[in-house]
Amino acid sequence: MTELERLIALLAKLPGLGPRSARRAALHLIERREQLLRPLAAALTEADRRVRACSTCGNLDTADPCGICADPSREPLSLCVVEDVRDLWALERSGAFRGRYHVLGGTLSALDGRGPEALRIGELLERVKSLGITEVILAMNATVEGQTTAHYVAERLEPGGVRVTRLAQGVPLGGELDYLDDGTLKTALRARRPAT
Repeated sequence: MTELERLIALLAKLPGLGPRSARRAALHLIERREQLLRPLAAALTEADRRVRACSTCGNLDTADPCGICADPSREPLSLCVVEDVRDLWALERSGAFRGRYHVLGGTLSALDGRGPEALRIGELLERVKSLGITEVILAMNATVEGQTTAHYVAERLEPGGVRVTRLAQGVPLGGELDYLDDGTLKTALRARRPAT
């Protein structure tokens, strides 16, 4: 496999790029080495070296704790639980939530053999207890796995007496947060309801 074929094969693994799009992107990068290829290679190397998961919430950042966890202006007693970092970023883009986050790292899935121990649920329960969190917003995708995970987390939080809410209107059944527009996300956050 040549270097160009390897570049095309790696680009084709990115979301939204198939083999044809990957060939076009590779050609574009090669034709613009100074403006695109070399800066992209440097940015990828630097991201690989510096970006890591926040030990508090699971967000990706170059600092630990991340910028969101370290921001003193954020509401410290509201915690929004998301499946993955893409969902956190989608909610941040909406600007509707000014609290803190907790990234579970996926969803429960019997088919994939992913149980509660594979997610950051234990860390969530500990954060809620130790920080005196008053509200947990379950912002799971409206998929079977997302809703199953939300139900499980709500049941685990129930004995602690914390207010547990879920996103409401605006999130279509089968929809994923990363693909929703900012207005839909704002509406869903404002219209959240009790989880149980």
